[in-house]
Amino acid sequence: MEAATTNPRGIPVFPFMSNVSDYVKSIEEVEPTLQRFQEMVSKYTFMQQNVERRGAGLREKLPEMKRTLEVVKFLKKKRKDIADATDSSPNADDLDDDPDTKSRPSDVIETTFSLQDTLYAKANIKPAQVDEVYLWLGANVMVAYPLDEAEELLQAKLDKAKESLKAAEEDLEFLRIQITTLEVAVARVHNWDVGEKRRLRAEGKLNPSKDEDDDKD
Repeated sequence: MEAATTNPRGIPVFPFMSNVSDYVKSIEEVEPTLQRFQEMVSKYTFMQQNVERRGAGLREKLPEMKRTLEVVKFLKKKRKDIADATDSSPNADDLDDDPDTKSRPSDVIETTFSLQDTLYAKANIKPAQVDEVYLWLGANVMVAYPLDEAEELLQAKLDKAKESLKAAEEDLEFLRIQITTLEVAVARVHNWDVGEKRRLRAEGKLNPSKDEDDDKD
């Protein structure tokens, strides 16, 4: 079975260098090879930074998405509780004498809602009268959705965001491995170059004054 050349998101794999001679045939090829490897490290690092930003953005949005979904579920539950209590309640003439009336769910909820990051306002909500909610879709667009559709939409977006975050975390780990593999390849090519130049000098095939500092590496 042929090994995959990319990860599931299409990021290319850099194979582990088992033999330096597969990449470098002579000392003349060392510099171009090292330059190519360094360019690949830069590309992987750039991708890593983008994925990190995407992951950070998802982590920041997830709590708000969860809270929004919980609010919609809460409103649906309160509507159902009030409707069930109304269906099972006695006639209006008997309410004052019914001790169970006190245990009925309140049809008014006092809450606070955010106007800005640090500014909130109080509001009284009657869940029994709430048929729809307004959701921001981005680009300054707000759309009204029935509660059932809002819950379905928010749950789908939350699930997708979780999947995207998981993929981002997998990509980050993948990119770290590729960068480490490339850094090892750079070190191996450099060491091979030093050893090869020493051998050629010893055989008299290389000017001793050329790259004489390599012996100090």
